[in-house]
Amino acid sequence: MTSTESTRHRRRKEARPSELAAAALALFVEKGFAATRLDDVAARAGVSKGTLYLYFDSKEALFRAVIEDSVLPLIDAIEVKVAALKDDPVRLLRELLMEWWERFGSTLLGGTCKLMIAEAGNFPEVAAFFNEAVIGRWSTVLCGVIESGIEQGVFRPGSVETMRQLVFYPLLMQSVWQHSIAGCVAKRPMPENYFDTYFDFIFRGLLVAPEQEIQR
Repeated sequence: MTSTESTRHRRRKEARPSELAAAALALFVEKGFAATRLDDVAARAGVSKGTLYLYFDSKEALFRAVIEDSVLPLIDAIEVKVAALKDDPVRLLRELLMEWWERFGSTLLGGTCKLMIAEAGNFPEVAAFFNEAVIGRWSTVLCGVIESGIEQGVFRPGSVETMRQLVFYPLLMQSVWQHSIAGCVAKRPMPENYFDTYFDFIFRGLLVAPEQEIQR
């Protein structure tokens, strides 16, 4: 084997875990967790089942890799943004929600939310991991932003957890829809003014003085 071939082979070997995780994500979202077989993942990634087992010994391990490789870095970046924009809760909340949608909810990763809703009861350990690693951290971030806005007198006083759910669940439902029913009916794209209307609604509910602050 030449030096060039050796380098290419080494790079290919090092890339395999992420390629396997990407193949697993596509199949989990497409077929469901229970229906996806390790043989399917290996075939989608273009490797043998034996090669897959060099890196992952179960579907659960593959799912953890999907989350750790693709989702947790996103949450890490979001937490950094929170620290940088903590004095402007309106801008911060708007940017966090848009970032979640653009990098998670509207992408294949958003299919993991539908996956957990459908199969959490059958795979409680996988659901518990997702809840702790993803839902828990994201919920903490949003609650922190809302609580900070209340403390700064920008957001009206109220139940932080209730506000978090009312603010976030419309986007969550859009993501679940796109990865479930939307694939079975005539294409119905999101309205062009969806986000303008969405932010108008949530900030009129959150802001102490929405008429003055709504355009921030």
